[in-house]
Amino acid sequence: MPESESITYDLAIIGTGMAGMAAGLFAANRGLSIAQIGGTKEIIFASGLFDLMGVHPAETGHLWQDPWAAIDALVRDLPSHPYARMKKEDIQAAFDEILSSFQEADFNYCRHRNRNANLLTPMGTTKTTYCVPKSMWNGVEALEEKSSCLLIDIRGLKGFSGGLIKDAGKDRWPDLSHHRIVFPGTEHLTEVYAEHLANALILSQNREKLAQVVRPLVKNVRAVGMPAILGLYRPDEVIADLERMIGTAIFEIPTMPPSVSGLRLKEAFERQLRSKGVRYFSRKKVLETNSGIDDDFELGIGGTAVERSVKSKGVILASGRFLGGGLHADRSHIRETVFDLYVRQPEKRTKWHHENFLHPGGHPINCAGLETDDEFRPLGENSRPVFDRLFAVGSILAHQDWKRQKCGAGLAIATAYAAVNAFVRR
Repeated sequence: MPESESITYDLAIIGTGMAGMAAGLFAANRGLSIAQIGGTKEIIFASGLFDLMGVHPAETGHLWQDPWAAIDALVRDLPSHPYARMKKEDIQAAFDEILSSFQEADFNYCRHRNRNANLLTPMGTTKTTYCVPKSMWNGVEALEEKSSCLLIDIRGLKGFSGGLIKDAGKDRWPDLSHHRIVFPGTEHLTEVYAEHLANALILSQNREKLAQVVRPLVKNVRAVGMPAILGLYRPDEVIADLERMIGTAIFEIPTMPPSVSGLRLKEAFERQLRSKGVRYFSRKKVLETNSGIDDDFELGIGGTAVERSVKSKGVILASGRFLGGGLHADRSHIRETVFDLYVRQPEKRTKWHHENFLHPGGHPINCAGLETDDEFRPLGENSRPVFDRLFAVGSILAHQDWKRQKCGAGLAIATAYAAVNAFVRR
């Protein structure tokens, strides 16, 4: 392993998805020195919505409007779920802290503290979630009131159709209308991209041009819904400017990933982490590890070969599942890719999946992952922590099916909060 830098960090965080970024923010808020290792490809696929708990039992698809009651039911029925290792007060504190940090970065969220919110998706369905970017909140309120709303889509923007949303949502929201516009400056283009449109709206003169196009279409409607392109940075400022010029409430509707909402989330995390002194090793992987129960960790990091070593007193593993590279499946078993930790999984590959691809209960492989103790330290096959100061957070954990249970962001944020606090206590 190459020569290491002279500095030893308090924490090395492996992974830069939602769980890794949240862990970095929590650790920085506690004054720890941090090395963050990984790429950022996963987080740009985020919608920007933060699910806490939406569906339980997964096999029935029962949708909950009270996420805290849903967690109570989940913990009662699935006592091995990661949420069962936390108090609800700690989950609430984790959300309070992360949202406060985003507010400092001019990326504001809204929520009903004790119930979920509902909003339109680009498919015209209704999404139940917990925290919503402020740029989308007028849409939550308009849907609750079933007030009149004009949906605007943009010629050449793939994956977003106001007409489709209107037709799919007409039973639950009858007073919808839609209109397709040409985004100013794209008259000569047959295809446009959300990121380019959002970047254009950084300039006030482009907002004025957009307002001139939309303003004549607004007649006796409570709100205008548009795809999530209203500014790459500071969307609240862009929306306030457009509302003033158009004369009605405006809200964004999430778009298909990768999305501007995901880019905003990534940028807000990175801005906060940079301001708090986090050392970021971008687009690097952990290729070698050297650690012991009582020793510091030494991680060899690089692209395809080890380029440098990073020493730390503790490690938080937030490397994700298969997409993030934290888990790898071969023809016989699933393995953890950094420390070769024990992975709880079905006893044989033939048990990974049900014959029915759309099985109501999901597939057993969805709940494969790392077993941990109550401090989120990974356990070996002997049910004892493998290392005293190694923690695992987020989707790599066993006994959860975050996609079907609609708890992905909550799982990431809450377990990151718990693991950082557990490290501080040690």
